[in-house]
Amino acid sequence: MTATRGLEGVVATTSSISSIIDDTLTYVGYNIDDLAENASFEEVVYLLWHRQLPNAEQLHTLKKELASNAKIPAELVEHLKSYPINSVHPMAALRTAISFLGLFDEEADEMSQEANYRKAIRLQAKISTIVTAFARIRKGLEPVEPREDLGFAANFLYMLTGNEPDEVAVEAFNKALVLHADHELNASTFTSRVCVATLSDVYSGVTAAISALKGPLHGGANERVMKMLTEIGEVEHVESYIREKLDRKEKIMGFGHRVYRKGDPRAKHLKEMSRRLTSITGESKWYDMSTKIESIVTGEKSLPPNVDFYSASVYHSLGIDHDLFTPIFAVSRVSGWLAHILEQYDNNRLIRPRADYVGPEKQAYVPIDERN
Repeated sequence: MTATRGLEGVVATTSSISSIIDDTLTYVGYNIDDLAENASFEEVVYLLWHRQLPNAEQLHTLKKELASNAKIPAELVEHLKSYPINSVHPMAALRTAISFLGLFDEEADEMSQEANYRKAIRLQAKISTIVTAFARIRKGLEPVEPREDLGFAANFLYMLTGNEPDEVAVEAFNKALVLHADHELNASTFTSRVCVATLSDVYSGVTAAISALKGPLHGGANERVMKMLTEIGEVEHVESYIREKLDRKEKIMGFGHRVYRKGDPRAKHLKEMSRRLTSITGESKWYDMSTKIESIVTGEKSLPPNVDFYSASVYHSLGIDHDLFTPIFAVSRVSGWLAHILEQYDNNRLIRPRADYVGPEKQAYVPIDERN
């Protein structure tokens, strides 16, 4: 046996959900560029779960199911209020809340295809409500209940602020949701599949995925990008800041990707949205700083930006707290996690790799009173 660090290049399973081939990302064969420009997030959810785009009736049904399942139990709201709001990160809150939510689902341990699909609907619908409820509770505000007349993207922004968002904000947020929905066997998706391959339940699989996404080398990167932009402050400080980091061989967050060599195909869509939004808000400096950083890092290190880099300034321009960036990632990516979880159940085999042992050999037990 030969070990491969980080399982790089190892093909662990077959899947019909998404693919990354020659730096092109597709969902069920649809190029991400096509979907980002044309599809609603709900259409993408249907595509990932059913392997085809919905017709008008199917899309209407899915939207109705998501809207009617978006409310969360009152017990969960009270549970969120009990969290140490001054110290807990929203990803830790989300991880705990999803696990807690499973306690109120009477079908939590029902493993039929039909029951698992109904749980997928409930999880996709409620995760927005959980994230926005916690975001408001920690500011001393009451949660805003979801509206059944708003689409998924608009509802999230409405529940977060209490105000109905404008079309540009909804378009931007919808595009971000579409771009983050799935990404083949990334760390959190693989974690969810490993978990449910034991025939654990859907809530456990999603909780495990959120735990993996919480790490800064996965979902936490966009939050750290915004931290970097805030530290830089102004365009004229970019050059010295970035070159100092490069001289110290420090990692610049938001650049490079394990599976892309020529560049992350999702980044250009968020770059354009960042340009539009920062212009509208009168804070073009965030976009200008970002493009200057890109020019230096890509020029010096041949590392193009990934999806996290420009999503930071997009979310900031939408007025979203920086530590909510990763939970928003989860709001979108749960659609992909659920698609993979359902696929794993349909053709399951326990995921149990081996390790290449490199420790000592042929040791003999020594009684404790004879040990040095």
